[in-house]
Amino acid sequence: MIKVLHTPEVQDFYYELENVLFEKGYFSYKETSDKYVADLLNDIKTNLSNVRHRRAPKCYAKYGKDLHYASFKKNKRTTWYAFFTKYEENGDTIYLVRYIGTNHTEAHHLYDGIEHSKN
Repeated sequence: MIKVLHTPEVQDFYYELENVLFEKGYFSYKETSDKYVADLLNDIKTNLSNVRHRRAPKCYAKYGKDLHYASFKKNKRTTWYAFFTKYEENGDTIYLVRYIGTNHTEAHHLYDGIEHSKN
Protein backbone atom coordinates (compact mmCIF):
# COMPACT_ATOMS: atom_id res chain seq x y z
CA MET A 1 0.00 0.00 0.00
CA ILE A 2 1.17 3.54 -0.77
CA LYS A 3 0.65 6.30 1.78
CA VAL A 4 1.30 10.01 1.35
CA LEU A 5 1.74 11.84 4.65
CA HIS A 6 2.60 15.46 5.46
CA THR A 7 4.63 16.89 8.32
CA PRO A 8 2.74 19.20 10.71
CA GLU A 9 4.60 22.15 9.16
CA VAL A 10 3.33 21.26 5.68
CA GLN A 11 -0.20 20.79 7.02
CA ASP A 12 0.03 24.29 8.54
CA PHE A 13 1.31 25.60 5.21
CA TYR A 14 -1.79 24.33 3.38
CA TYR A 15 -4.05 26.01 5.92
CA GLU A 16 -2.15 29.31 5.69
CA LEU A 17 -2.05 29.10 1.89
CA GLU A 18 -5.85 29.08 1.70
CA ASN A 19 -5.92 32.42 3.52
CA VAL A 20 -2.96 34.02 1.73
CA LEU A 21 -4.30 33.24 -1.75
CA PHE A 22 -7.61 34.86 -0.87
CA GLU A 23 -6.20 37.83 1.08
CA LYS A 24 -3.68 38.71 -1.65
CA GLY A 25 -6.41 38.64 -4.29
CA TYR A 26 -5.36 35.57 -6.24
CA PHE A 27 -8.95 34.37 -5.79
CA SER A 28 -12.06 36.52 -5.39
CA TYR A 29 -13.82 34.09 -3.08
CA LYS A 30 -12.51 32.25 -0.03
CA GLU A 31 -14.28 29.09 -1.20
CA THR A 32 -12.34 29.18 -4.49
CA SER A 33 -9.06 29.57 -2.62
CA ASP A 34 -9.97 26.66 -0.34
CA LYS A 35 -10.85 24.48 -3.35
CA TYR A 36 -7.55 25.31 -5.09
CA VAL A 37 -5.58 24.19 -2.03
CA ALA A 38 -7.76 21.09 -1.57
CA ASP A 39 -7.18 20.19 -5.25
CA LEU A 40 -3.41 20.68 -4.83
CA LEU A 41 -3.39 18.48 -1.73
CA ASN A 42 -5.46 15.82 -3.49
CA ASP A 43 -3.20 15.93 -6.57
CA ILE A 44 -0.13 15.36 -4.40
CA LYS A 45 -1.78 12.57 -2.39
CA THR A 46 -3.13 10.84 -5.49
CA ASN A 47 -0.22 11.24 -7.90
CA LEU A 48 3.02 11.61 -5.94
CA SER A 49 3.92 7.96 -6.35
CA ASN A 50 3.30 8.13 -10.12
CA VAL A 51 5.07 11.33 -11.19
CA ARG A 52 8.75 11.76 -11.97
CA HIS A 53 10.97 12.28 -8.92
CA ARG A 54 14.27 14.09 -8.81
CA ARG A 55 16.86 14.30 -6.07
CA ALA A 56 16.59 17.64 -4.27
CA PRO A 57 19.63 19.94 -4.33
CA LYS A 58 21.76 20.10 -1.19
CA CYS A 59 20.25 23.43 -0.13
CA TYR A 60 17.07 21.50 0.83
CA ALA A 61 18.90 19.13 3.21
CA LYS A 62 17.48 21.08 6.16
CA TYR A 63 14.10 19.45 5.37
CA GLY A 64 15.39 15.90 5.56
CA LYS A 65 17.92 13.34 4.53
CA ASP A 66 17.75 11.75 1.07
CA LEU A 67 15.15 14.29 -0.08
CA HIS A 68 13.47 14.16 -3.50
CA TYR A 69 10.92 16.36 -5.18
CA ALA A 70 8.13 16.11 -7.73
CA SER A 71 6.35 18.87 -9.64
CA PHE A 72 2.62 19.53 -10.00
CA LYS A 73 1.56 22.09 -12.60
CA LYS A 74 -1.66 23.82 -11.53
CA ASN A 75 -1.97 26.49 -14.24
CA LYS A 76 0.06 28.29 -16.94
CA ARG A 77 2.07 30.27 -14.40
CA THR A 78 2.37 28.07 -11.33
CA THR A 79 4.07 24.76 -10.71
CA TRP A 80 4.15 23.40 -7.18
CA TYR A 81 7.03 21.29 -5.88
CA ALA A 82 6.52 18.68 -3.18
CA PHE A 83 9.75 17.77 -1.37
CA PHE A 84 9.61 14.39 0.32
CA THR A 85 11.38 11.38 1.68
CA LYS A 86 10.32 7.88 0.70
CA TYR A 87 10.63 4.84 2.91
CA GLU A 88 9.17 1.40 3.58
CA GLU A 89 7.34 0.54 6.79
CA ASN A 90 5.46 -2.71 7.50
CA GLY A 91 5.23 -3.46 3.79
CA ASP A 92 3.84 0.00 2.97
CA THR A 93 5.60 2.61 0.85
CA ILE A 94 5.46 5.93 2.68
CA TYR A 95 5.98 9.32 1.04
CA LEU A 96 6.50 11.96 3.73
CA VAL A 97 6.05 15.46 2.29
CA ARG A 98 8.39 17.77 4.21
CA TYR A 99 8.22 21.01 2.25
CA ILE A 100 6.11 22.65 -0.47
CA GLY A 101 7.22 25.44 -2.83
CA THR A 102 6.41 26.96 -6.21
CA ASN A 103 8.34 27.85 -9.33
CA HIS A 104 8.06 31.49 -8.17
CA THR A 105 10.17 30.79 -5.07
CA GLU A 106 12.11 27.59 -5.78
CA ALA A 107 12.95 27.42 -9.49
CA HIS A 108 16.36 29.10 -9.18
CA HIS A 109 17.44 26.53 -6.56
CA LEU A 110 16.19 23.63 -8.60
CA TYR A 111 17.79 24.90 -11.80
CA ASP A 112 21.11 25.35 -9.99
CA GLY A 113 20.82 21.85 -8.51
CA ILE A 114 20.14 20.28 -11.89
CA GLU A 115 22.98 22.14 -13.56
CA HIS A 116 25.45 21.21 -10.82
CA SER A 117 24.47 17.56 -10.90
CA LYS A 118 25.40 17.37 -14.61
CA ASN A 119 29.02 18.35 -13.93
